[in-house]
Amino acid sequence: MKNLGKVGVLYGGISAERSVSLQSGQGVYEALKSKGVDAHLFDTGERSLADLAEQKFDRVFIALHGRFGEDGCTQGVLELLGIPYTGPGVMASSIAMDKIMTKRILLEKNLPTPRYYVARSEEDLHMAEEQLGLPMIVKPPHEGSTLGLKKVNVSQEISEAFELSKTYESELLAEQCIIGRELTVPVMGKGADAHALPIIEIIAPDGNYDFNNKYIANDTVYECPAKLSPELTAKIQEYCVQAYNAIGAEGWSRIDVMLDKNNQPWILEINTSPGMTSHSLVPMSAKANGMSYADLCVYLVETASTKVFKK
Repeated sequence: MKNLGKVGVLYGGISAERSVSLQSGQGVYEALKSKGVDAHLFDTGERSLADLAEQKFDRVFIALHGRFGEDGCTQGVLELLGIPYTGPGVMASSIAMDKIMTKRILLEKNLPTPRYYVARSEEDLHMAEEQLGLPMIVKPPHEGSTLGLKKVNVSQEISEAFELSKTYESELLAEQCIIGRELTVPVMGKGADAHALPIIEIIAPDGNYDFNNKYIANDTVYECPAKLSPELTAKIQEYCVQAYNAIGAEGWSRIDVMLDKNNQPWILEINTSPGMTSHSLVPMSAKANGMSYADLCVYLVETASTKVFKK
């Protein structure tokens, strides 16, 4: 392991996913310390940018999730400060955080993603129902961890879905609901060197992989590697690498996929700062590939870079 210098672990933040980020950051910090890295926790929700500059970190691990941490804002600050950081740069981070913009790029690249409708009112959601059919998914396009997400099975649930999602933002994403198997695929590297790790299948109670089943309960079952044919595995992984490269991602990300009953994969979204909690999926996939949690953390810090100002 090369000398990584003074490493900051940025965590916490001010997004709706703060509680998850606190867990991710603590896990990364402890893993880096176990490997002898000079790691330091830094809560961006409680400390200022001036404090960040004064720390003189040689590089940082971004363990922030959601707005102002995963959306390009923090990445831009780090570029200005000239501090190498983990994960994708400003552009890829901001695109992936916007699920509507992500869909536009996926469609432009002819990658399969569920049909969608942008809604700003309850009336718009009824229009979405006419176009997409039921069931459909309604969610705020700039949140993660299924926050504000509602599956609409009957028309009478549209009002509830609207009220839930609009508490997060005014413009909503209505999406065709794909019935089938839920998969997620970590991707690492950059450009031609980007490669997918083993696919994970998520089998949640009643098919409901919500915040509780993601981070709190222990009832969700994970199959890694997912039980898929070699041909289908390769197809899904290739789609995910293409999606990763389409938005200009690098370092690492995790792509969420639904596999319908005809074995057609559908890309849902790209997570550019995946969770690193005890329930998280990238560490699980990396372990199936022979890489421990601590080794994964060190690897990601070793790949930290600035994307605009090369250091």
